[in-house]
Amino acid sequence: RTGQDRTGQDRTGQDRTGQDRTGQDRTGQDREPSAPKSRRDGTLLSFCVVPAGLGCSRPHHRMLKHTVNKGLSLRDKTVSGFGFRVWNKKTGNNFRFLNQVCKNLCNFVVLFDFMKVAIVGVSGAVGQEFLKVLEQRNFPLDELYLFGSQRSAGTSYVFRGKQIEVKELKDNDDFKTIDIALTSAGAGISREFAPAITRYGAVMIDNSSAFRMDTDVPLVVPEVNPEDCVNRPRNIIANPNCSTIILAVVLKPIHDLSPIQNVRVATYQAASGAGAAAMEELKTQTQQALNSEPVTVEKFKHQLAFNLIPQIDVFTDNDYTKEEMKMHNETRKIMHSNMTVSASTIRVPVLRAHSEAAWVETAAPLSIDEVRKALLQAPGVKVQDNPAQGVYPMPLLAADEDDIFVGRLRKDLVTPNGVHFWCSGDQIRKGAALNAVQIAEYLVCKKLLSIQ
Repeated sequence: RTGQDRTGQDRTGQDRTGQDRTGQDRTGQDREPSAPKSRRDGTLLSFCVVPAGLGCSRPHHRMLKHTVNKGLSLRDKTVSGFGFRVWNKKTGNNFRFLNQVCKNLCNFVVLFDFMKVAIVGVSGAVGQEFLKVLEQRNFPLDELYLFGSQRSAGTSYVFRGKQIEVKELKDNDDFKTIDIALTSAGAGISREFAPAITRYGAVMIDNSSAFRMDTDVPLVVPEVNPEDCVNRPRNIIANPNCSTIILAVVLKPIHDLSPIQNVRVATYQAASGAGAAAMEELKTQTQQALNSEPVTVEKFKHQLAFNLIPQIDVFTDNDYTKEEMKMHNETRKIMHSNMTVSASTIRVPVLRAHSEAAWVETAAPLSIDEVRKALLQAPGVKVQDNPAQGVYPMPLLAADEDDIFVGRLRKDLVTPNGVHFWCSGDQIRKGAALNAVQIAEYLVCKKLLSIQ
């Protein structure tokens, strides 16, 4: 309101007495102007500055349009629609007037206030979980964009009470104003569209296997190695394999007590690991088997209902499957360790949540009390360990939960440095969507996005 008030009278330079009040206080001394009452009443004051010293990486973020609201905070929108709040690092206060920005621009730090997030592959099981987790955790986004295949384009999903239409994923400028892209559409799609997604500075948090072992792409479990998010030359952060995430969350507190040398693990992986269609197939197979009907087998190598399949993914030259080798290679990268990990991965007729039986050998002997105490204090871990009372982790209880449940803690009978445990975790949630959203939360909290 820099021009006229509601009466049409000019009020930009004088107070009610007609005296100039832009530069001096009652003593005649030069002072900064106070925030006008109209601003505290919710009136908006708009202006533009060019903060050449903020080091913004995107050219269209250099021109900021500032709007002061109620004298409490500065809400900014760039010409691209991105926005943020400015705080004074010296005083800890929000920006209040233009004069102070011009004098002390170098003393300000930019914090996000207008966040744009995209989900790629929203129609899949993990994509749907992205929607749920973002809403449940009240992730600080202002606009959400949904992308999918040509087949899913045009469909709509509800987020925070609003219908959002799915756009077809294309190699164009759709990601120009996106800040974080959560992708779960398969390795091929991720490789093909990564350049388009990251071209203008968006951070791609990818749930596929496309980039996990690339040396210039961090592989992150926030409870284990969140600091790896800092160094991301390609603006891509990889989400690990679901079974690897579940294992790493439990290994971390034990590794901190004494470095882990060797891990042997057998996984019992639910149908959810093969996607939403695989979950439906398990339901169909179960009903067909109970009715003595021919069983439909499409998503699995064999019938899964009332069965176990000791193969997940294809076999490699060393007779381990790709899934088993993922656990070996990814765990070492995440933990920054040369520990060996030998895995057997098994598909089980459970709808949701994986379980793992693990044996670890540490450099020094550990008591079970030491291990239990460390696990009780570890983030993302819930100890359920009272076998005498039938209390231990089960996939039925771990489904839709954020934490990894761990129990059946016991010393190894072969080596004094060995510890056994059993754990369960929701593959779609912590094993995929939640882990990616936690990475995004870390980027925002630590101001690690490119605009910072």
